[in-house]
Amino acid sequence: MNGPTPEAGQELDPLRWTPGFDVWNRFAAVNDEFVPIHMDDEAGRAAGYPAAFGMGYLQWSWAHNLLREFAGEDGRIDKVQGSFRAPSLKGVEVTAGGRVTEVSRDDATGRLVCELEIWTRAADGSPLLPGSATISFPGTD
Repeated sequence: MNGPTPEAGQELDPLRWTPGFDVWNRFAAVNDEFVPIHMDDEAGRAAGYPAAFGMGYLQWSWAHNLLREFAGEDGRIDKVQGSFRAPSLKGVEVTAGGRVTEVSRDDATGRLVCELEIWTRAADGSPLLPGSATISFPGTD
């Protein structure tokens, strides 16, 4: 946990990226995901989009980076779920953000449990990947 004990309503520090072929190429190289709709504007247009667009798993990685930043070294990401709503488009800034919705103590383990609302959004605020997560931290005396 980075900083004081989380509280319901607390906003996570947002992370921002501007995706494009440079980002997508690196991600594709690591994940062997050289799919034409992610690498070629014509293929993206043929699929019904304005141009090439980002990988869905890249949205997950941005959400995961947000959660790892919040959890710090001691936190454990227990659950993450989300729903793809729209692709990230080349040159359009993406923001990963979140909010703590509930904080409780697990009586069995003593761990502090945080429920979160998470998202990635395009620069205009439209949702790309809305979701939720559970992060727990070691108990304190």
